Amino acid sequence: MNDKPLTPKEQRQVLWRLLAYMRRYRKDTALAFALLVLATAGELVGPYLVKIFIDDYLTPRRLDFAPLLWLAAIYTAVLVLKTVISYFQLVKFQKLALEVIQALRMDVFTKVHQLGMSYFDRTPGGSIVSRVTNDTEAIKDMFISVLAAFIQNGVFVIGVFIAMFSLNVRLALYCLFILPVIIWIMKLYRHYSSIFYKDMRERLSELNAKLNESLQGMAIIQVFRQQKRLYQEFAQINDKHYAAGMKNIKIDGLLLRPAIDFVYIASIIVVLSFFGISAQESPVEIGVLYAFVNYLERFFEPVTQMMMRLSLYQQAIVSGARVFALLDHEELAPQNAETSKAVIQEGKIEFRDVSFSYDGKHDVLKHISFVVKPGETVALVGHTGSGKSSIINLLMRFYEFDRGDILIDGISIRDYSREELRKHIGLVLQDPFLFYGTIKDNIRMYNHSLTDEQIVKAARYVQADTFIEKLPDKYDHQVVERGATFSSGQRQLVSFARTIAANPKILVLDEATANIDTETEGAIQEALAKMRKGRTTIAIAHRLSTIQDADQILVLHRGEIVERGTHQELLAQKGLYYKMYLLQNGLVDAQEYV
Repeated sequence: MNDKPLTPKEQRQVLWRLLAYMRRYRKDTALAFALLVLATAGELVGPYLVKIFIDDYLTPRRLDFAPLLWLAAIYTAVLVLKTVISYFQLVKFQKLALEVIQALRMDVFTKVHQLGMSYFDRTPGGSIVSRVTNDTEAIKDMFISVLAAFIQNGVFVIGVFIAMFSLNVRLALYCLFILPVIIWIMKLYRHYSSIFYKDMRERLSELNAKLNESLQGMAIIQVFRQQKRLYQEFAQINDKHYAAGMKNIKIDGLLLRPAIDFVYIASIIVVLSFFGISAQESPVEIGVLYAFVNYLERFFEPVTQMMMRLSLYQQAIVSGARVFALLDHEELAPQNAETSKAVIQEGKIEFRDVSFSYDGKHDVLKHISFVVKPGETVALVGHTGSGKSSIINLLMRFYEFDRGDILIDGISIRDYSREELRKHIGLVLQDPFLFYGTIKDNIRMYNHSLTDEQIVKAARYVQADTFIEKLPDKYDHQVVERGATFSSGQRQLVSFARTIAANPKILVLDEATANIDTETEGAIQEALAKMRKGRTTIAIAHRLSTIQDADQILVLHRGEIVERGTHQELLAQKGLYYKMYLLQNGLVDAQEYV
């Protein structure tokens, strides 16, 4: 974690980027500020009208009914108009804030979907969630509670000083000492609070990450009795968040209200001393004294409000910096020629001397070369960490390969549009993911060109209809988060139906039958045999019995293809594949194999 506070320049850059979102809503912004100026003018006119009443009518005892009635009517009208305008101004600013945050959240959400898989490999999901929710919520508070208040109070402070100079130039000049003192207090507060708020936001992200991890792994936590350990880890992070919060509370308590109140008392002493000394030389106008004290009080009221809102402002700036750090992150998903007209027709796949590294230092794939002809099935086998999944990740464009090239129908996969690749490559993972919705939605995957009849046909094709038809609402049965109420086999069957419904030219199977029971596996293998006809298939397999009919089997070891051939050819070679086969069939002792 970077504990360095944001520099004033960095804070200004974040602020201007946040304010730039208001350009999208120019009309609403202009109207909100116009109403703000009018409401502020109404605040300033009130004391001046009271000053006229005291000095021009009350003190000289000129209590003429008609002028006083007009003065009272004007004063009442100003108050009523100010109240009405303030209401509409508040509504406008609230609406503007919600629109800005809505746009910002959509930008962040869109950016998250553009990031490469390597970003998610390193960044906890809870931390990303915190930026999209907690941090944008803090920014919303700035637009709602801070921005309007700062502008309104800034305009009001300027108006107060103009009014004070119109009453007494000399005394107004004395009161100018207030400004540098307040600016110094604000700078001091911003410096220290940015450190504490940044720490708080980082700790909040860690809390979200730890909570997310606990929820996702609840079954493992309970099985291995890890509740106490997780409690202690969560408590440690929570204590650090509390400590950062307490530091911020202390600086709030010192530099916000008490410091400003001290400056206010000092300014009142200056004003009263001035009028006390002036009274010895010439009479003092009570109305001027009232107006001056009133303006001074009204000056400190917005200053106090601004100081109290500085905490919200600092939270928003720190949160904005975190959000923009995500928006500016350049580790995007591999880029494709999105305007390309290239079309996948046959589905021939070729890996041409491909090497790849996740960290840029250690190759996990080394000079991988093989060809899968249209309609053929190639199986990838090997020990854990041999590079099987990395081959799939590169073919699916989850990661950018470093050296060599991957071609489909003789064209580099970089030269296809992403839509073309996704449309013609079907992926079935070992651990399928089901979305919240219905069975029908999860098979259709929101491709509304698929009819209900096609969905049912796809489910029957993989024999998923056997359990779907037994559900209370059948294809309209509600799926909870991640399909937690279904067995692993049932989730996999839905995933198969989803892939078949899309009718891809290329199938990628990542140990697709690993979670299927033996009885269901036979039916799935039969369905897979039908699916592979006319389709190019790449299958990762741990159980060698599932890929014996593959046209070609590639044996990987430490990122290299060490053997290739059919099942019978590889057995005849009596190499690594032969040893794996003997081990899986219990024909050799594991210790002997090692």
